[in-house]
Amino acid sequence: MKLNLNYLQLNESYLFSTIAKKVNAYAEAHPDKKILRMGIGDVTLPLAPAVVTAMQRAAGEMGVKETFRGYGPEQGYPFLKNAVKEYYAKRGISLEEGEIFISDGAKSDVGNILDIFDTANTVLVPDPVYPVYVDTNIMAGRKIIYANATADNGFLPMPDEKTDADLIYICSPNNPTGAAYSVEQLAAWVGYARRRGAVILYDAAYEAFVSEEGLARSIFEVEGAKECAIEFCSLSKTAGFTGTRCGYTVVPHALERDGVSLNKLWLRRQTTKFNGVSYVVQRGAEAVFTEEGMAQVQKNLAVYRRNAAVLADCLDSLGIRYTGGKNSPYIWMECPGFSDSWKFFDYLLEEANVVGTPGSGFGRNGEGFFRLTAFASEEATEEAAQRLKLLLSKA
Repeated sequence: MKLNLNYLQLNESYLFSTIAKKVNAYAEAHPDKKILRMGIGDVTLPLAPAVVTAMQRAAGEMGVKETFRGYGPEQGYPFLKNAVKEYYAKRGISLEEGEIFISDGAKSDVGNILDIFDTANTVLVPDPVYPVYVDTNIMAGRKIIYANATADNGFLPMPDEKTDADLIYICSPNNPTGAAYSVEQLAAWVGYARRRGAVILYDAAYEAFVSEEGLARSIFEVEGAKECAIEFCSLSKTAGFTGTRCGYTVVPHALERDGVSLNKLWLRRQTTKFNGVSYVVQRGAEAVFTEEGMAQVQKNLAVYRRNAAVLADCLDSLGIRYTGGKNSPYIWMECPGFSDSWKFFDYLLEEANVVGTPGSGFGRNGEGFFRLTAFASEEATEEAAQRLKLLLSKA
């Protein structure tokens, strides 16, 4: 018997677990302090009424013999897959029902998708990056190379013809930097992937925050992307499903390598290892895509957008450089007066009782930067901005 010793190559603890321990220790030592948590990207507004009503109705169906449902299709019920299909169609993107796979969220799928790829593949990820991309590949023992995302390139690295990669992770709008690729920029990545026979793993979890024309919400806005890309999306940030759990992954039928359909491989993987998302949750997800549901969801998203604007205005007034905030719920700011982002974390926690995320937790290029999120309440965001302004104006 042998263990998978690749796990020993991981950091001892997950980034957000370390943050939680630090914050809990401070809160225990200072019970009188009001801590404002602007670090983890968890939503705070409730599910849309249309979603709740749909889930209540579905739960009622499960209590009646004639409408009770047992195992559902592992790849998702047709009613939800068609709702997702229509959502893309409204943006001019044509998908087939069989290309859409319903899951319990993008985080699961960006890790699980690796099951259909050999461990000999080389993986390209941006730095800084969402830790799951790196950790799941370390677990599998793959070689990882990095595309440098820096202030000089707007945290949007472009293809380097000298780099040879088989799997390419792209997250846009990006977590943690908030930077978003244009359709034209993604076209360069699609061209690069097609020339090399690589596959792009495109994380579109924050697509609903894109507001500027010319910026992409889907990799499939680029011609030829269906021949080289898989897209992951989630209702976690779009519709507040962080605790409800539902997302979807698009694996085009046109995506083949060595004569093998990746869609068929993923279908086989899912039907073997996954029993699907619950009927009740899928009915709730379906309601998100209705006219009523989308209107209600947009109201919540508008709150988060205003929160991001409040934080951005605060940093503008202080003359602190940042990215994100407009097409993303994340603010990626320089640490004023600090080269060590963990020291800046401690400084904000102790002096302003505000919690963010140290940039170094997202990779080497994240050092000297700090992530704030717009998912707190409006009141907490306003108060956090005032505290930051008061503290950092003295720095």
